[in-house]
Amino acid sequence: MAREPLISCEHCASIFRRHELQRGETATCSRCGTILWRYSGLSVSGWLALTLTALIVFVVANGYPVVSMSVRGLVRDASLLDAVAMTWQQGYVMTATMTGLAGFGLPLLQLCLLAWVLWPLTRGREPRGLRPAMRLLGMLRPWCMVPVFLLGVVVAVVKLAGMARVGPEPGLYAFAVLTVLLTMLSRLSPHAIWRYAEESGVAPVHVPRAQPGQLLAGCHVCGQVQALAAHDHDGPAPRCMRCRAVLHYRKPDSLARTWALLLAAAVLYVPANVLPIMNINSLFFGDSGHTILGGVVELWHTGSWDIALIVFVASIVVPLTKILALVVLAIAVQLRSQLNLRQRTRLYELVEFIGQWSMLDVFVVILLSALAHFQGLFEISAGPAAGAFGLVVILTMLAAMSFDPRTAWDQAPRGEAGADRPAGGDMPAAPGQNTA
Repeated sequence: MAREPLISCEHCASIFRRHELQRGETATCSRCGTILWRYSGLSVSGWLALTLTALIVFVVANGYPVVSMSVRGLVRDASLLDAVAMTWQQGYVMTATMTGLAGFGLPLLQLCLLAWVLWPLTRGREPRGLRPAMRLLGMLRPWCMVPVFLLGVVVAVVKLAGMARVGPEPGLYAFAVLTVLLTMLSRLSPHAIWRYAEESGVAPVHVPRAQPGQLLAGCHVCGQVQALAAHDHDGPAPRCMRCRAVLHYRKPDSLARTWALLLAAAVLYVPANVLPIMNINSLFFGDSGHTILGGVVELWHTGSWDIALIVFVASIVVPLTKILALVVLAIAVQLRSQLNLRQRTRLYELVEFIGQWSMLDVFVVILLSALAHFQGLFEISAGPAAGAFGLVVILTMLAAMSFDPRTAWDQAPRGEAGADRPAGGDMPAAPGQNTA
């Protein structure tokens, strides 16, 4: 390209020129240390092939059972959709809706959107509906939880191993392959797709210059850097010149929304851990309710200490860590603290990364309810804590999305060690980091 586009760091708002990278190189923000972009050896055609493969594997994964269970000669198997349907029939509509969307509906929509956009790009044409498709893709990515479901299957198998004969089915292997493919496709963000569109000539390259009274800011959807008024003005909010998304120099009411969502999550965290997340009705052992912590203790006593540790971390430590970490970050911004800004940025990245893994126990419960459904002999059903716990996961993820880490960097002096370079400054690549 004749002109090098600009890129904005999503965590500290620094602006850099986006250079071409060589194999193995990674571009890192010189101010906050955030990875800005990586070298990718895949072309648009390669990403399309990966997406179509994932779609085929997705059909297989959901068309076949993931695990089967045998009790006294009675055999039952279950797929993800069977588990969602059984949870719905048991009256836990909210739990069924959350898991059905996170494990099936949203991943399928994500793959379809990628195929819809990448197919025309391989032919040098602009995809129809590119702008709304990219906005929707950006909203979907955090909520697709196929890897969490796969781990939930493993936990469910271990839980049932001492009570019945359990065996893997073809759907389990397909989900394992699908997890690998989706992990690779997670590198293909809306920002990356827009960069491919620029390289193919479908999207124009716009390099803005800030006039007096203006500041440069990046669009949260497509990454296009553009000049915005330094102060809010009356009238409709400005829109991105490229994708038409609403633009804000900073997320509006960021702290207020973060505190409200954290408070709601903290309130629901109590019933999520006190009430039973799973009910067992057995002809031999009677009726019993199991809390999250009770399930961890049971796994430990049966000798599955490794699985117990995974469940404990995902269901107890992770939600509590997210809430406490966001509280610390929000308080630091309110106090205008300039201490440990890079460490706080890494903490925020950790909160974003671990967000969805707390849904593990909810997937375990719905799968157990579909498998252990031998009427009058042995039945497992979801408990009231499942819905509450799922809401805790959603609320903490929304709180992390509402928090704006750039506001902490706004209070930091520029020009000192760790400060950003001038807008449009050169951004060196950090070699030696392999990418997908």
